[in-house]
Amino acid sequence: MLEYDSEDLFSSVNDHHGVGDVWLIPLKFLDDDARAIHLGAVAALSVGEGQREFVGDPLRMMLLGMEEDSRVPYVIESGGLAVGVLTLQYGAAGLAGWSDDDSAWLLRGFLIESASQGRGLGTKAARAAVEEARKLTARLDGDQAGVVLSVNERNPAGQAAYRKAGFLDSGRYLGGSSGPQRIMYRAFE
Repeated sequence: MLEYDSEDLFSSVNDHHGVGDVWLIPLKFLDDDARAIHLGAVAALSVGEGQREFVGDPLRMMLLGMEEDSRVPYVIESGGLAVGVLTLQYGAAGLAGWSDDDSAWLLRGFLIESASQGRGLGTKAARAAVEEARKLTARLDGDQAGVVLSVNERNPAGQAAYRKAGFLDSGRYLGGSSGPQRIMYRAFE
C-alpha cells in the first residue's frame, strides 16, 4: 500500500509565465470526505468529443485508478478548481509501447478539460507528473528512471505540450486501439 507524509502530499509547478499554479491532488492519499469532493469536481469536467475518443470518461478513469494497486490517480487543479486528471502507473510501461514494463512510470488518462485548454496547464501538469513519479519511485524504492506515455499522432497539441514539458519522442507505437501513437519519454533529473 502506498503511503505519504502530509508534507509530500501535493506536487505543484509554477513557472511564473502567467498561467498560474498547477497542483496534483493524489486521490488515494485523501480521506473519504476530501476524495468525494474531488471526485465530484472530476464528474463536472467538460471533455470535448475529440478528447473523449482518446481519454474516455475522467470520473471512470479516477474510479478505476482507485481500485488498482499499481495506479495512482490525480486530480489536476489550477486556481482552486479541478481542470483535469491523470494517472501514474507502475509495472505497465509496455502499454505505451515501451520496451519493458518496469523501467518507467506510465502516464495515462491525462486530460485537461476543454474549457481550460490552451493556457499551458497541460505542460505544467506533465512536468508535475514527472516530479511526482520521481517522488513515488524514491518512496517505493523503485527502479523507474522516468515517465513514458503514448499520444495519438492525430493530437499535435498534446505532442507539443509534452515536448514543452521535456518529453522526447521515442518512436512510433501501433498497439493502441485509437490508431498510431508517438511514444514519449522523460527521464528523472
